[in-house]
Amino acid sequence: MSDPTAPEDVVRAAFAAYSAQDRPAMERLLAEEFVFTSPQDDHIDRAAFLDVCFPTADRFRSQELLDVVPCDGGRAFVRCEYELLTGERHRNVEVMTVRDGRLVETQVYFGGRFPQE
Repeated sequence: MSDPTAPEDVVRAAFAAYSAQDRPAMERLLAEEFVFTSPQDDHIDRAAFLDVCFPTADRFRSQELLDVVPCDGGRAFVRCEYELLTGERHRNVEVMTVRDGRLVETQVYFGGRFPQE
């Protein structure tokens, strides 16, 4: 039986909420102090993430979690692959921190284009 507060389960639920564009589900998963960082976003808060980053799933044809690995300190290491509507494929790595069953931080590291296999 999985633990719904385990970092890897919270991460999977967050990716599912993003893909489905289920904002109420995502809001339940994000702590009030949530911070999001990527090469395009420098430590933005929960409100900015929900307004700017969350509504971008319509750019994707598909998104797949390749690895979700729990780490110390309530963190999970995530490697995902996605295909844009343009047909370009990319892989990213994210480190997501969970506390009390809610995401408190996401750090995204963009990968480059990934060739078709």
